[in-house]
Amino acid sequence: MGFPTRLLADDEQLVLVLRRHIKVIAWPILLLILILALIGASFLLGQPIVTIVAAGAGLLVALRWVLWPILIWWNEIYVVTTERLILRRGVLNRSGHDMPLTRLNEVSFEHGLIERMLGCGTLKVENASDGGPLVLTDIPKVELVQRTLHELSDAARGYEGGRPLDPSVARSLDDAFDEEYRGPAAADTPEDHGRR
Repeated sequence: MGFPTRLLADDEQLVLVLRRHIKVIAWPILLLILILALIGASFLLGQPIVTIVAAGAGLLVALRWVLWPILIWWNEIYVVTTERLILRRGVLNRSGHDMPLTRLNEVSFEHGLIERMLGCGTLKVENASDGGPLVLTDIPKVELVQRTLHELSDAARGYEGGRPLDPSVARSLDDAFDEEYRGPAAADTPEDHGRR
């Protein structure tokens, strides 16, 4: 998972690159297993025409209800930098939305029992100019992401002395997210270097 750093400003640091929680593609994966099981069972009948029909039907179903949802999930990313919240989505046609952290009014989250067990939730981001909140569903470790956005927003507005990235935030992200999620600058603090 990555985000091209050439799209960042000179003094902008990449903090997090997220995809929606993997639970989003649980049903497509289960469907793929079912399709493979049915195709495998068709071999047991010993009739090649049944196997060919089952494989053809399985392929069509897999393309529409397995591959396509996975492609949508893979191509939808949320990026947190020290300056912006960036959204990019779309498989064939791409769309994007950038929200400066200086304009964030409120960041809240909610998650039900199942989401708490899975470690994800819904993030609601409100800014000063748009009409309604930006709702991002199935965000992994949503509480930490919410706190990170709050602290980065305060830092971007100079409430915390204008530091580009609070070392404690970087450390929390380092502990909570593996290398796939973190931006390269997130753990780039003197304390983190000392831990390595």
